[in-house]
Amino acid sequence: MSKLDDLIRELSPEEIVYKPMGKFIRFLNGRAFKQQELLSDGKYRVLRVGNFHTNDKWYYSNLELEEDKYCECGDLLYTWAATLGPEIWKGKKVIYHYHIWKLKFDERVVDKQYLYHYLKMDTDNISKSLTNSTMPHVSMTSMNKRIVALPPLEVQREIVRILDNFTNLTAELTAELTARKMQYSYYRDNLLSFNMPVSKKKIGEITRVFSAARVHKNEWMQEGVPFYRSSDVISKFNGVENSRGKAYISFDLYKRLSAKSGKIMKDDILITGGGTIGIPYVVPSDEPIYVKDADLLCIQKSKEFNSRFLYHYFLSTEFRKYLENITHNATIAHYTISQIENTPVPLPPLDVQSRIVNVLDNFEKICSDLNIGLPAEIEARQKQYEYYRDKLLTFAETGNTILNGTERNGTERNGTLIKLLRYVFGYVRIPLGDVGSICMCKRILKSQTNTASGVPFYKIGTFGKEADAYISQETFDEYRSRYNFPKKGDVLISAAGTIGRTVVYDGKPAYFQDSNIVWIDNDESIVLNSYLRYCYELKPWKASEGGTIPRLYNDNIAKAVIAVPPIEEQKRIVSILDRFDAICNDLTSGLPAEIEARRKQYEYYRDKLLSFKELI
Repeated sequence: MSKLDDLIRELSPEEIVYKPMGKFIRFLNGRAFKQQELLSDGKYRVLRVGNFHTNDKWYYSNLELEEDKYCECGDLLYTWAATLGPEIWKGKKVIYHYHIWKLKFDERVVDKQYLYHYLKMDTDNISKSLTNSTMPHVSMTSMNKRIVALPPLEVQREIVRILDNFTNLTAELTAELTARKMQYSYYRDNLLSFNMPVSKKKIGEITRVFSAARVHKNEWMQEGVPFYRSSDVISKFNGVENSRGKAYISFDLYKRLSAKSGKIMKDDILITGGGTIGIPYVVPSDEPIYVKDADLLCIQKSKEFNSRFLYHYFLSTEFRKYLENITHNATIAHYTISQIENTPVPLPPLDVQSRIVNVLDNFEKICSDLNIGLPAEIEARQKQYEYYRDKLLTFAETGNTILNGTERNGTERNGTLIKLLRYVFGYVRIPLGDVGSICMCKRILKSQTNTASGVPFYKIGTFGKEADAYISQETFDEYRSRYNFPKKGDVLISAAGTIGRTVVYDGKPAYFQDSNIVWIDNDESIVLNSYLRYCYELKPWKASEGGTIPRLYNDNIAKAVIAVPPIEEQKRIVSILDRFDAICNDLTSGLPAEIEARRKQYEYYRDKLLSFKELI
């Protein structure tokens, strides 16, 4: 038996009472605004139904109203038009719109969260009973008559505890899905914001754009050739069934009309031209389909572009801004054939397009496929919640519930993006600040050093040479464990005097002067230390001058830009440069050794030739 069962048995089922909502709830209407009263900016935000679900656009008001026209964080609200159901407001003080009720009730009688869950169940029942009106709504009169089961508060709170476990998990999964969608948008916009010259062409220059011949509604059928409207494309984009149902036309009508306008084939792109404009759909096969004239427009596939590349571009921030600019003056937005033909699109090489598509399709699949990934998990959890909610709130037997946690993987945005851009373009130019954090050792005071023994302490004057100062082993052990310290292989950089000199830290006990000697704590899956060293030798630094000596500040380093190819290419470059370095600098091989041998040979013969025996 569950705690809920124990509570119901202890407190007795007879204590469960059933009351009409109007007996213990006051439904307070919001403000009915005139359009001219809604401002683009002001003291208070105006909360409308759409702000809970789909609309990020806010109106404002400077009106000072009676207190019942405002809602505060934690207030229980009910949207009674368009979208029905309870909401708990979690924002700052706002004026709520006429299509929203604020609920006032005695929390000694009913727990707020219990009432929220009960109203959600009741709303499902209301929605099932509504006819297909233009805008679903429920009246205050009918709400006052609806019955609520009110068990003792202890039972209410135990029900809330169980149901909140489900809703919290769903909220976590929804937040995860939102994060994935943002991640997709972030990488899409970065991949499509080319950091190298890319030609742009107008769509009309590279392919044909056309509209279908008109089909009248009386020609629709229950089966036949699928007839696509903009609502069908939008539903597919959102991964849901079209609430308007499917439409078809006869095969004979399809043949006759497509002979006039042209057949729609695999990899053609349909794009919405009315309503919610600019939503793309790539035709998946050569199976016959037909589309509504003007509602949907067709961009024929072309050898100049990958259709999936164009699909992702149509979803990019760059394209959405372009679309907004060309349609913002219209009363009802339309995206016409002429406008599509004059739309400029970037056209990198086809192999680059394919790699971009490969990356973005994978992200989109996670976000959009209803059969896999988070959407399916969210749907399952939502159904689970609704099942237990209905069971609990009708006080049926529930059994035990086990909630499993969900693993999370954080995204290191910069590193992942760099790898993606390298995959697509072969290399990427990035500032060193994106490679890793700039580090330095903890400051060592002069009083902490000696000139005799201990761990070598390198100052800017002895950097890369023999140390002339030392610190105690105790200080070294403490500072190395508590503060920033280079790992073996890190490339140290001189940041004062002769700036940009480098030393590769060999891992032996040593300490380095703060701010004058720095390094980048880089991720070697992005940039190898050995590659970084050669990049530093190109002198990318813009030092700050004007002081006694030139200085290289952290900001100077962070803004320095280097080209970063894939790891394997970095290794190849390093291998070549290492061989040249050995020839030029290694005293045991190459020219330096040869020069040293010739110098000794010269000295030998010089001394022989110039050491004359005295003549008798």
